[in-house]
Amino acid sequence: MPILNLPDADGTMRAHTMRDPVPLAPAVTPFNRIVYSAAHVVADPYADIDPWLGVTLDFDATLAYRRHLLSLGFGIAEAMDTAQRGMGLGWPEAQTLIRASLEATRDIPGALIACGCGTDHLDPASARGLDDVIRAYEQQIEFIENLGGSIILMASRALAACAESPDDYLRVYSRLLEQVRQPVILHWLGEMFDPALAGYWGHADHAAAMDTCLDVIAAAPDKVDGIKVSLLDKDKEIAMRRRLPPGVRMYTGDDFNYPELIDGDEQGYSHALLGIFDTIAPVAATALSALTQGDRTGYHALLEPTVPLSRHIFKAPTRFYKTGVVFMAYLNGHQDHFLMVGGQQSARSLLHFSELFRLADAAGLFHDPDDAAARMRRYLAVSGVPEA
Repeated sequence: MPILNLPDADGTMRAHTMRDPVPLAPAVTPFNRIVYSAAHVVADPYADIDPWLGVTLDFDATLAYRRHLLSLGFGIAEAMDTAQRGMGLGWPEAQTLIRASLEATRDIPGALIACGCGTDHLDPASARGLDDVIRAYEQQIEFIENLGGSIILMASRALAACAESPDDYLRVYSRLLEQVRQPVILHWLGEMFDPALAGYWGHADHAAAMDTCLDVIAAAPDKVDGIKVSLLDKDKEIAMRRRLPPGVRMYTGDDFNYPELIDGDEQGYSHALLGIFDTIAPVAATALSALTQGDRTGYHALLEPTVPLSRHIFKAPTRFYKTGVVFMAYLNGHQDHFLMVGGQQSARSLLHFSELFRLADAAGLFHDPDDAAARMRRYLAVSGVPEA
């Protein structure tokens, strides 16, 4: 097996011998959980733009990856934070991406595509009040619904900036839910993912915020398919899951504790809408197949080894997790380069990527170890690391 020289935090080099990939059986679908993968985008490395200011996507590679995820049994959470929404990908680019993704997957029977809908075309500093926030949401809702897409109602930086009380959140969400055509997935994105969303639902305390969010859902349960909770706290998610009205799903967004939360307990379980599924999709699909067939031991044996990698990718500052997701896509041959929208490939360090490589290999996630090693060597070479 390949051997690489990887740097350690103490400044020394340590030889790393790669392992064989995890043997995977074909996925048995549909799964007994609804599982969305929030999918990343591939930048066009040949675009003549300032990468901090302009955005040009490689749509062939971006859409091919979505078809790959769908082929494994996942739904696609499109134009979400994993796609760098609000961190390089603005609403104009998101519109093009949503339209392209929906059109490129219409030939796939049963393809689940849920689209991120927010207010990111409204500068929070220029929002004059709640009506501006509502109108911004309505514009994106109209665009997505006119394309036949389903909606993930994303948290709004503009709402967080201008809301003065929990009642303001109730007003905004009630207005939106009463007019959507189909049930939506709500999204509670914690401040660890986006500091601008601190105090969402009108409270800095998550328990009090949960009460407001549950009030929103209770007022219109027929308009809420479910809620994605991204707080990286399994106890808070479980507590909220047990309080949801019948028929409203919990979609875990906890990239630290997903095996346990998806498996569930005697009082229920979580479905999933996860960024880490972009990175671990083949192994996760096999694990979910095992769970569907009642093999909980096999499910955990496959999925638990991926957790250290996920915790590393999503470590603080958590908002830079997209960099690790795209690096893994590069290492596994899904794209030919490691360049990102907004120049975000520079958001993590050489040591971070070296540990990511070790953890991904320990979980058996490289389907072609020789190719992954060659790609890692190219990255290490431009970073000044000598060959083993």
